[in-house]
Amino acid sequence: MLVDDLEKIVTASALKSDEEPSTVVLVGAPNAGKSSLFNGLTGGRAKVGNYPGVTVELGEGRYTHPSTQESYRLVDLPGISSLAPRSADARVTMEVLSGKSATVGKPSVVIAVVDATQLRRQLPFLLEVLSLSLPTIVALNMADLAARDGVKVDKASLEAYLGVPVVETTATRRAGRTSLEQALLEGGRMSPNDLGTGHKAAREIADAVLLEEPALNGLTQKLDNIILNPFVGPAILLTLLFLVFQAVFSWAAWPMDQIDASVGWLGDTMAGVLPDNWVQGLVVDGVIAGVGSVIIFLPQIVILFFFILLLEMSGYMARAAFLMDGLMMRAGLNGRAFIPLLSSFACAIPGMMAARTLSNERDRLTTILVAPLMTCSARIPVYTVLIAAFVPTSMVGPFNLQGLVMFGLYLMGIISGVIVAFMLRKTATKGGTQTLLMELPTYKAPQISDLVLGLLQRVVIFLRRAGTIIFTVSIVLWFMVSYPGDTLRESFAGRLGALLEPIFAPIGFTLEMIIALVPGLAAREVAVGVLGTVYAVQNAEENVDGLAAVLQAEWTLPAALAFLAWFVYSPQCISTIAVARRETNSWKWTWFMVGYLTALAYVAAGLTYWIARGVLG
Repeated sequence: MLVDDLEKIVTASALKSDEEPSTVVLVGAPNAGKSSLFNGLTGGRAKVGNYPGVTVELGEGRYTHPSTQESYRLVDLPGISSLAPRSADARVTMEVLSGKSATVGKPSVVIAVVDATQLRRQLPFLLEVLSLSLPTIVALNMADLAARDGVKVDKASLEAYLGVPVVETTATRRAGRTSLEQALLEGGRMSPNDLGTGHKAAREIADAVLLEEPALNGLTQKLDNIILNPFVGPAILLTLLFLVFQAVFSWAAWPMDQIDASVGWLGDTMAGVLPDNWVQGLVVDGVIAGVGSVIIFLPQIVILFFFILLLEMSGYMARAAFLMDGLMMRAGLNGRAFIPLLSSFACAIPGMMAARTLSNERDRLTTILVAPLMTCSARIPVYTVLIAAFVPTSMVGPFNLQGLVMFGLYLMGIISGVIVAFMLRKTATKGGTQTLLMELPTYKAPQISDLVLGLLQRVVIFLRRAGTIIFTVSIVLWFMVSYPGDTLRESFAGRLGALLEPIFAPIGFTLEMIIALVPGLAAREVAVGVLGTVYAVQNAEENVDGLAAVLQAEWTLPAALAFLAWFVYSPQCISTIAVARRETNSWKWTWFMVGYLTALAYVAAGLTYWIARGVLG
């Protein structure tokens, strides 16, 4: 008998170990602390991936209860303020909550995370979630901040109204999560009450359960009196953005140089090990140089997202979007689009990735499509060489003429971006304009652990998305530049340039210019090295004056100006195009972006060439 009982226990234990863990999903409004709660429960050992078919990110991790050792599968859904399917985030959330997701499956429990300091504002969304009749636990998060701000909630009354467990949590502290962990053991409940989903019902519940509700906590009110001031606020915003802009360039310079040197060292090392044949060229010039051209952007990615996450976690990002909304609306965009476009001055890749913060899909798509018009740092070598060759160093008042021309090129990109965004919103990305409706969260100190985890996740995503495609493209480009002849002119790239000559001749481009455009697809600055090879100038990237002198002798001024105009508008590097494909999840929109930018570049170069010829003779 004892043996039989023992066998039953062993068999039951084996069956239980083979069972899939319960799926628990976390849902809540942006800035409710949902991801902090998720990171706390999973111990930071979570993975972030794209939901199949879209670029919406889901976090997934395992949580083991400390008392029972029972394992749960936790899924962190995107932060949204409504279940209405107006954005990809909301559509994915609804698909998961309705049990139609093949990836997530049917949730066993829903943890609805609510910012306790913003209960009145977030109750309408909470009622929407409860109306789905899923086992739910309500987590009143940021309980410590609510106490700081003087917010008092009658938790027992709220639980009675909602008909589901309500627990107070402080996501950033181990002790602040114990009440939720206990509630998970007991399981969630479906609300038996007919709550409704409207603002009237939410208002009635809020009036009943909020015992004390200060209009705004003292610190937030004092800061907002300054930060949201119509005169002081924009000045503070511009100062912060200037500092971010400078940091992306200046702080990234040293680590980018170190990565560049490391890639160079690796290339030199492999060149010394491998035989001097096509294998060496493929590995050194194709794979190492190609992948290295992507990795070198990592410092900019990290610095940019460091500031973006810092501004988001502190509560300032919502204020920045609010301040810029009026200006951006004139271009048909939402105020949130300002930060992604700003980041595109370093590189369009992080700008496109930062566009994920936009909830409106049309705004997000438009932002991605115009991001390449912001002058990225890779264009600077081309600008520098041509300005040094054709623009005199004379002064215009207190300003250097060469500096003014450089500023003018940046300005051309900005103005063009605004115009193109306006035109796209009226045509290709036409759709209803979304009014900027967003909560202004209280100010809070960012959690270092969440900041580090956020940065690591974005680094992994960047390398996985851009690096895999670049690996393949780099090999193809290496082959085109290296074969079949010994010189660039005899290569496939050179022969392709000859085929394209009839197309580019009307806008003043010579064969050498056209050849520079082909490998320049790998990275904009590569065009300088190609020109140096064509004109036999050693170390062209470093020997700016030497190449400038040759170009001054070989090129006409109208042709040089046309070449500059082309680089202002032309599609950026292959890695940018690859990321655009990933972010839009559409070849149609990717080729549309490449097509309209190429058309703009061609028209701008042609007009510049013929106007310059008419003026200069």
